[in-house]
Amino acid sequence: MKTMNDLMIGGGQSRRDFLKALIAASAAAMAGSEPRLMGAEGVVQPKPTADACILLWMGGGMAGPDTLDPKRYIPFEVGTEVEKIISTFPAIDTAVDDIKIAEGLEKIAAVMDRATLIRSHVQPDLGHILHSRHQYHWHTGYVPPVTVAAPHIGAWMARLLGPRNPVIPPFINVGQKIEGNGESEELKAFTTAGFLGSEYGPFNLPYPEKAAEAVRPPQGMTAERFSRRYAALKTLLKHSPRGEYLSDYHQESMLRAADNAHRLLASKDKAAFDLALEPKENRERYDTGRFGKGCLLARRLVEAGARFVEVTTEYIPFVHWDTHESGHTTVKRLHGEIDGPVAQLILDLEERGLLDRTLVVLASEFSRDMIIEGVPGSNARDQATAKTDVVKEMKHYGLHRHFTGGSSVLMFGGGVKKGFLYGETAPERPCIATKNPVSVSDLHATIFQAMGISPKTSLEVERRPFYVTKDGQGKPVRELFG
Repeated sequence: MKTMNDLMIGGGQSRRDFLKALIAASAAAMAGSEPRLMGAEGVVQPKPTADACILLWMGGGMAGPDTLDPKRYIPFEVGTEVEKIISTFPAIDTAVDDIKIAEGLEKIAAVMDRATLIRSHVQPDLGHILHSRHQYHWHTGYVPPVTVAAPHIGAWMARLLGPRNPVIPPFINVGQKIEGNGESEELKAFTTAGFLGSEYGPFNLPYPEKAAEAVRPPQGMTAERFSRRYAALKTLLKHSPRGEYLSDYHQESMLRAADNAHRLLASKDKAAFDLALEPKENRERYDTGRFGKGCLLARRLVEAGARFVEVTTEYIPFVHWDTHESGHTTVKRLHGEIDGPVAQLILDLEERGLLDRTLVVLASEFSRDMIIEGVPGSNARDQATAKTDVVKEMKHYGLHRHFTGGSSVLMFGGGVKKGFLYGETAPERPCIATKNPVSVSDLHATIFQAMGISPKTSLEVERRPFYVTKDGQGKPVRELFG
């Protein structure tokens, strides 16, 4: 395998050599041979209740007690003992009598009668409670390191179900900048199709308002010139030495990915990427920032035939949901950014007759607590920066520590029950799941179940099985389906 030093670009290196190096870097972690479906005759695939999935990713650790699982509320006051504070927002009523959520999420509260709310999602500490490890685990179902590059759940859907529209990429990732955010390599590790090959990987759109630019040739480039460049790229890929940079399978997969991209650029369906084509009043309902615009883009893409769309608030270390201090102030801002767009997405899908066959999942890698890192008894290093026993200023008020003992997941459409509450966490600290815990593997199995994929489905990779859920052991939470 080539090292990063091998891939450094020298002053006299040609563009062809540079492209070869890029190909090598992108393929370095991939398995060498074509993954083949195993034991299909012995695996019964469930009847799908959804055709498409939208994952609304709260990157950084969304605190359940300040969002979807409010507890005892203590208002801000200098001198308050930190151990007394669980929620920093009061609870509000929702459209469902026995479900309350945090103040600031009034619009989501109004559509709770379309939702299933899981309050007992649990994660392991994984030795160190690091965002990169937990996000890799959540998105792939596997705990790093693994011997082959594990696919993102969206890539599994792209591979096993195929595109709904042959022109629209089946797996689209919206809102996350991969480069230059402090943990770029970690994000790249799970934002990928892994061993499945390039054609099943994500189409990354970090800025939803610029998505239309990603599906048209660069400004000033004629269609003829672009076609020549595309043909040159295909020639380069076809004539790269077999086995030096890519296996036959991955070389062919990259060629198919290039074909897919070129087909999209020439299609009228690329209009789905252009938010400017949406009526102004609709754009304004979603215009709370990049996440809000991403929700609008997700709706347009699902309408156009996307299979899986992830929209993220964007994970950046110590920013957004990664509240190591000033938790209350930051979450109050985030309430404003997600509340309207999430609710409007559900209403729009419903109005268009798409909600019943579109599974919408809002989740995060773990929750947060004021004083506990991990779960009671964990020896994980405390990573909070606002450490104090007594609130002295506003930066101390909020949930600063990573908590893996119980988090919330919100689900809409795609066959799940409406106005349904599943699981619970303890009313007092430690707020661990006390009823119906749902692991990452079981949550994935539930999502795959809705999409018509058995959690025991596996592909042969390097002469051994690799399952869509860890070791094929994920169990769908059947109580969630209507």
